[in-house]
Amino acid sequence: MKGAIDSSTLQFLKNVAKNNNREWFNENKNIYIEAQQDVLAFLEKLIEDIAGFDEEILKIDPKKALFRIYSDTRFAKDKIPYKTNFGASLGMGKGNKISGYYLHIEPGKSFLAGGVYHPEPPVLKEIRREISTNNEEFRKILEQKEFRNNFRGLSVESKLKRVPNDFEKEDPMAEFLKLKNFIVVHPVSDAALMAKNAAENFGEIYKSMKPLNDFLEQPFI
Repeated sequence: MKGAIDSSTLQFLKNVAKNNNREWFNENKNIYIEAQQDVLAFLEKLIEDIAGFDEEILKIDPKKALFRIYSDTRFAKDKIPYKTNFGASLGMGKGNKISGYYLHIEPGKSFLAGGVYHPEPPVLKEIRREISTNNEEFRKILEQKEFRNNFRGLSVESKLKRVPNDFEKEDPMAEFLKLKNFIVVHPVSDAALMAKNAAENFGEIYKSMKPLNDFLEQPFI
């Protein structure tokens, strides 16, 4: 296990962005495998650190958590064959976990995230009901010092224009009820990825989102 991402892995991703074609990729397949193994080793350490406050994560296999680098171009306008990032989902709909943690590695665009992403309609409805019913508990979580230091609140990139029909328009949590996802994001620099204790540092950031994940899981326990 290793606690940081190698600079060679970031360089590989930069090269993929510049040479996003099958011929180049096949010629450099060995470099891809080295980068992939570097990320998997990092994920092992990251899982170990997260397990210090969330033991369920130990059930996750890093190989299954890591997304394929091959793009699904079947319905995409952009037909480039390879992603320019490594992404890994720890929980977040995998297994029995509704919520979880996400790692995105991309030169200059890396980030840590967590919460609930693209929930099915019944799940989304239950989460909204939980927020509406236990609004004080939810607000306290968002106002915790550690949480506020790491995140700027929930992402509002995907939301409804109006409060869902099952809820009162005057609900004090109306803006939260419009959300389609319940995600928090923390940008990460290349230097932070390569820092000696990166996995440990990221673990502390993930730890600050654990109360949010616990809250989002409550309706399904």
